[in-house]
Amino acid sequence: MGETAWPGERLIVAAQRGDVESISALVSGSHPHVRRFARTLCATPEDAEDAAQEALIILYRKIGTLRATGALASWMFRIVRNECLRRARLSLRQPSALAGETRERSAEDEVIRRLEADRVAAAVAALPADQRNVLIMRDIQGLSGRMVAGALGLSVAAMKSRLHRARAAVHRSLESASPGGQDG
Repeated sequence: MGETAWPGERLIVAAQRGDVESISALVSGSHPHVRRFARTLCATPEDAEDAAQEALIILYRKIGTLRATGALASWMFRIVRNECLRRARLSLRQPSALAGETRERSAEDEVIRRLEADRVAAAVAALPADQRNVLIMRDIQGLSGRMVAGALGLSVAAMKSRLHRARAAVHRSLESASPGGQDG
């Protein structure tokens, strides 16, 4: 299988201590995950590539500031998310070569997409920890079902059940919070 795990704790600790080879290995080992985050969060493939590169530069420069070695994935996710949002804001401010109507529609679409992302993030954060962990590992980190089950000490069937409940809860939360939903 082509899937790889995030770099291990030993490598992270060595990188935090300033070992150049470890930092290089950490950056290259994190690259596929960071690119996947960026592709799902950024508005364009170009922004995704740029955001991934920027996130890896930040990782290289600031690995010593990471407090908990187990928090690497969530730290990188936040960096990528912030970089994608920064790039989206920049693109909204800069004049485009496109016609005015198209540019306005694109700006509106981007605002709606960001609002949707915030709603999804809030719905995921509201999940019970066991469901949230499965959902993040499977749908955000892109791990296989077998890998998620193994990492959490679950059977594949139990993992699938939690994932289904988590997805259904997020769906219900988004439906009830939508303007046409039950709340409004």
